[in-house]
Amino acid sequence: MDVEEFARRHRAAGATDEEIVDRLEERIREYKDVSRAYARAFARAVAEEVRTSSGLTGDLFTYDPAGVSMGAFGVGSRGAGDFFAHRQLIPIIGSTGADVGVDEMDDAGAVRGDGRFIICTVDGMHSRLSDFPFLAGFHVTRATLRDVYVMGATPVALLSDIHVGDDGDVAKVFDYTAGVAAVSEAMGVPLVTGSTLRIGGDMVLGGRMTGCVGAVGVADHLTARRSIAPGDVLLMTEGAGGGTIATAAIYSGFPEVVERTINLAFLRASEALLASDVLNRIHAMTDVTNGGLRGDVYEMAETAGCRIVVDEAPLRSLVQPDVLAMLDALEIDYLGVSLDALLVVAPPDAAERVIAAVATAGVAMKEIGYAEAGPADSVLLVDGEARDFLPKFRESAYTPVKKVVDTGKADVEAMKERVARAARSAADKKERVLQRLGGRR
Repeated sequence: MDVEEFARRHRAAGATDEEIVDRLEERIREYKDVSRAYARAFARAVAEEVRTSSGLTGDLFTYDPAGVSMGAFGVGSRGAGDFFAHRQLIPIIGSTGADVGVDEMDDAGAVRGDGRFIICTVDGMHSRLSDFPFLAGFHVTRATLRDVYVMGATPVALLSDIHVGDDGDVAKVFDYTAGVAAVSEAMGVPLVTGSTLRIGGDMVLGGRMTGCVGAVGVADHLTARRSIAPGDVLLMTEGAGGGTIATAAIYSGFPEVVERTINLAFLRASEALLASDVLNRIHAMTDVTNGGLRGDVYEMAETAGCRIVVDEAPLRSLVQPDVLAMLDALEIDYLGVSLDALLVVAPPDAAERVIAAVATAGVAMKEIGYAEAGPADSVLLVDGEARDFLPKFRESAYTPVKKVVDTGKADVEAMKERVARAARSAADKKERVLQRLGGRR
């Protein structure tokens, strides 16, 4: 519970400080085993801080609200809404001169240093794994390493950040770090730095945990999405999922499926490709995560400016059987959820060599589609019939709560306009502050 937000909302609704203190005192005692006197003193201090910090004006204290919440717009839910929001960041960040920048919506960014490419990426832990710290740390570390590997890079360092609510047990920090370190040591990539903080400091009650892991890698040859060309074929490995599948399993009564997600198959397959002589023939790589195959293929087509066709026939055989059985039982679209499979795009004459290289790591891979000239689009072939393969507004609803959230109806176009306006406002503010600082270098 965010006590600061609680106080601000009640204040905005017209409540007096004393009314806020009365209400907040009871909420605090629901979370903390403290005396009534302590809870009231704490509540009074919160009310005072909110009163003091309210009404401030100017660029440094206000922002132009979109009037659209993160949840309503599906930000973080890896669907069309999330993709739209991320694209609004591009003009705010502006031209950076990076070899692979945010405008390409790739898995990681790249800059050149001493003749090589330096790759940098970061992934947030799955928000629903807060009560399962080891799983959270394991899967987010594996995810960030995937994003380095698919750029054709060798990871050289990891960094970790973890935030735990004020009432969270300190052991969460240790268990999360153990999950990070398990992948770090198994792959020989050192964890070199990090940060540990409370969520919201004193202002957030409860034990919720969140965090991220970042990675740095080096490469001589980039396998960025922009290199996809008409005539290329798409190759995909088997996948058992990661944080998303583990979350679906935990909260839907399939805990035994979580074990299937504890593997390094993707990372080992990537290592095999980096060590092979076919790497330079590969045009692009990605991991099947953002909104599942639907989301990733759509984003790839957008970045490369071509049409991508996917054949459904081989796809189900590439999903780990227990995972697929669970998804089928829960009526979750397996094409719209993160499978953590490796997707490789290469010329047809390199396909067999790519598949053979991956096989040396004990990982199966099949051809699943191709790129062709045409407008940026993604198509799914089902029994030879072309069907729409666009991402949904959110990724497949994979928990009971998400299935409820997914029933909400909204005016998407109206929300997009408000979100875009808020982004333009933020970009304008950046320019004003830059002018105060003396402009760009």
